Amino acid sequence: MSERPEHPDVALVIAFLNTLDVEEGTDALHSAESWQDWAADRGLTPGPLTGARSTRAALRSAAGDPDSTPREASAAIEVRVNADGPVFTTTSATGAVLSAAARLSVLGLWDRVKICPADDCRWAFYDQSRNHSRTWCSMQSCGNREKARAWRERAAAEAN
Repeated sequence: MSERPEHPDVALVIAFLNTLDVEEGTDALHSAESWQDWAADRGLTPGPLTGARSTRAALRSAAGDPDSTPREASAAIEVRVNADGPVFTTTSATGAVLSAAARLSVLGLWDRVKICPADDCRWAFYDQSRNHSRTWCSMQSCGNREKARAWRERAAAEAN
């Protein structure tokens, strides 16, 4: 999906959630090498693969993924104060992602991080709608398919 969130924390969190691509059948966390590549592409230190997987599962669950079960994740994060004020510091990619998610939560933006409910999609996206009501990652693909499917079901039920 071509959406480009402006906030860097949104971009990092969405990219991390989308390391799992249901439609393409790919998972950047399927091996330590692919996880290291993903983290390195973002200038981050990868940390343990198991921690990345559990962090992604916890965040996807918190974002409303219907395929996820609620769980918890954590990472070592410090708060330091520099000339610009307080900042989170961490030595791992999962710590950076959790720091970004925490900042979104504090800013009241976490509820805009969503998972597409389409069974063959489950893409994470950032809801930029004014009233936070967006459901689908893309109305042109997932939303249109779901509306067409629902219409066919209603038409079949009316015909009987």
